[in-house]
Amino acid sequence: MSLRVVFDFGAVLFRWRPALVVARAMPHRARTAEQLRHSVRDCFQDYGGDWGQFDLGHIDEQEVLARIHRRTGWSVEELRRLMACVKAELQPQAPVLALLLQLRERGVPLSYLSNMPGSLAEGLERQNPLHVWFESGVFSSRVQLGKPDPAIFALAAQRFEHAPSDCLLIDDNAANIEAARACGWQAERFVGAPALQQALRHRGLIG
Repeated sequence: MSLRVVFDFGAVLFRWRPALVVARAMPHRARTAEQLRHSVRDCFQDYGGDWGQFDLGHIDEQEVLARIHRRTGWSVEELRRLMACVKAELQPQAPVLALLLQLRERGVPLSYLSNMPGSLAEGLERQNPLHVWFESGVFSSRVQLGKPDPAIFALAAQRFEHAPSDCLLIDDNAANIEAARACGWQAERFVGAPALQQALRHRGLIG
C-alpha cells in the first residue's frame, strides 16, 4: 500500500506564532520578553488547561474566552481581539503548501491530523480547499481526542484506511512525533520547509 502522508496544521501547513499573536492583540501585555512569555503561557497554558479543553471540543469559543477572563482578569474586549488575531494568524505557509501540492500531483495519498478547536477548524475549512488538498482528515475537536494520545493515532489510521506503518506524520511537536512512532507510524519532525523537502525527496515521494 502507498505511504500516506499526514500533515499537522498549526506551525506546519498553517502559520502559527503564538507570541506574535499575543503581542499584536495585547501589546500592553508584551512590553518585555519576560512579560510576553508569561502572557503566552497564561493564555494557551501549553495547550493544556482551558485551551486544551477547547482543542478537544469539550468547550466552545465563548466558554474558553470566559474561562481565560475568569482565570487571568483580562478584559472580554482584549480576549475577543486575541481570538480574532488567532484566526488571522492561521494562513497557509506557501513553501509547505507547495510541497503538499507536489505530493498530490504525484498521486501520494494525503490526510491531516490536527489538534484544532471547532471554530478554528470551521474557519480553515471555509477559507481553504481542504477537500481538494486532502482525501481525509481528523480534527481533535470532532473526535474529542488529541495528539499525543495513542487513541487518536489508532482512530486516524482506521479512518485513513492505512496500516499505521504506512502512515507518515509531519508534525512540529516532538511529543507527537514520539507518540506516533510508538504507535507504529512513520514520522518526520517539521523544522522548516527546506528540511521537509529534503526528507520527502530522500523517501522518493517528490522529485
